[in-house]
Amino acid sequence: MEEGKGKLYLVPTPIGNLEDITLRAINVLKSVDLILAEDTRTSSVLLKKYGITTHMESHHKFNEHKTVGGVCEKILNGQNVALISDAGSPGISDPGFLLVRSCIEQDINVEALPGPTAFVPALTASGFPCDRFCFEGFLPPKKGRQTKFREMAAEPRTIIFYESPYRLVKTLEQMCEFIGKERNAAVCREISKIHYECKRGTIANLAEWYKNNEPKGEIVVVLEGAEKVKSEKDYCVKDEEEEYGTRNQHREEREEE
Repeated sequence: MEEGKGKLYLVPTPIGNLEDITLRAINVLKSVDLILAEDTRTSSVLLKKYGITTHMESHHKFNEHKTVGGVCEKILNGQNVALISDAGSPGISDPGFLLVRSCIEQDINVEALPGPTAFVPALTASGFPCDRFCFEGFLPPKKGRQTKFREMAAEPRTIIFYESPYRLVKTLEQMCEFIGKERNAAVCREISKIHYECKRGTIANLAEWYKNNEPKGEIVVVLEGAEKVKSEKDYCVKDEEEEYGTRNQHREEREEE
């Protein structure tokens, strides 16, 4: 690292309750020269609560390609910059990747602080295995959606993805079609907020529930992984059958010669 360069901090912000922020995050936001916020109006509520008066500028998916160069230049000139999103950890289904990659390419130090991320509490509250899982972010809204569901149908790990309340019922109905009505899932919404809810059940039951109870707020869906189709014994039998078939094939080839 060259002397005189600043640093980029990735600072997670609360996903609901404004008290879900670390002391370190508050201190970083107070000490940096600039805060990049996804929506300055939303973030101003948080900053005001903790007496943070650092200058803010907007940095979101619609302008990040234009602003990333200027941000890197500021850091190279010695400014420390913090990137925050409306809620959660920057870069997780929120702007951040492009800026981080650009900073790394220019040998700028990037430091990510630990903190709130919506899919982690949804996973741990779902009751599904947490030792191995995959995170899909937001599913494709149109093109590639059915392909993604088919991939998920065979995925043995617990699967987590974000969904809009306006698409939840349709998504659950498509999951019934491509994944199976009896697969278990959990729908967690408004995590860390007053109206927090985690509904668990089969995909069919969840689809029926949300048809009759309009979903609202931020939603995380956790899907049970696919069951193992074959046991170890089945694989052993299959291996023996394949080996036997191979030996017979070689014997027949030798006889023909």
